[in-house]
Amino acid sequence: MKSEQTVYVVDDDSAVRESLQWLLESVELNVKGFASANELLAEANEEWRGCLVVDLRLPGMSGLDLMDQLKRRGVKLPSIMITGHGDVSAAVRAMKAGAIDFIEKPFNDEILLDRIRAALAIDVEQYESEEYRREITARADRLTPREVQVMGLVVQGMLNKQVATELGLSHKTIEVHRAHVMEKMQAGSLAELVRMSIVLERAQQA
Repeated sequence: MKSEQTVYVVDDDSAVRESLQWLLESVELNVKGFASANELLAEANEEWRGCLVVDLRLPGMSGLDLMDQLKRRGVKLPSIMITGHGDVSAAVRAMKAGAIDFIEKPFNDEILLDRIRAALAIDVEQYESEEYRREITARADRLTPREVQVMGLVVQGMLNKQVATELGLSHKTIEVHRAHVMEKMQAGSLAELVRMSIVLERAQQA
């Protein structure tokens, strides 16, 4: 079941949190506020969808440290960093740490909303690519060890005859294995199979 998108706001200033909550609810966005990083971490899980709007400077764990902790836990929320101190160098660090944007207080409501909508769109793209990766991995899991070998050689550009020589099997056997690979992977062409193999490789490296 797909989780509904929510904007998770972390700011120790209750007035800011309430103001943001009102603003986001006024445009019919789901929002949940937290006073500290630890408060959010106590509830965070990998199923969360949406985006994070977090103050750079928080009591205890900073906004940057929170982003790091979420990444370690596999919570993939596009993040927007808020800074009220004109600290551009810290904002740059936030971007390098994975924040998609930063915005300085006091911020313009429309600009913030535009950036939040952009973050939610990125979340959708991430979710859909993650779904595709899971689907391709599930298909690959149905391959036999020999079919995995054949697929690996085929996507390198080898012809059936070359694969047969490489594996010490008959040309006919390779044709059968290759047909099974295409069927199980639901690949309509060699190009599509190559794209799937790239997805699998990236999934293994992640």
